Amino acid sequence: MRNSALRVVWTIRARLLIAATADDGMSTAEYAIGTIAAAAFGAVLYSVVTGDSIVSGLTEIIDKALDTAV
Repeated sequence: MRNSALRVVWTIRARLLIAATADDGMSTAEYAIGTIAAAAFGAVLYSVVTGDSIVSGLTEIIDKALDTAV
């Protein structure tokens, strides 16, 4: 009787340890933080790309490419 009870305790302990340390994926809070970070990165990237210096630089490159004699 004592051996079977000890075996049950060790089995429960092992399962709890596996459940506590298992990291199968992100939790809801991690998804929320990841989503906020992605949105912030997108906003920064959009503001950089639509800024005057980028638009004027791309316009100059396109103008030079179109004015090239072939």
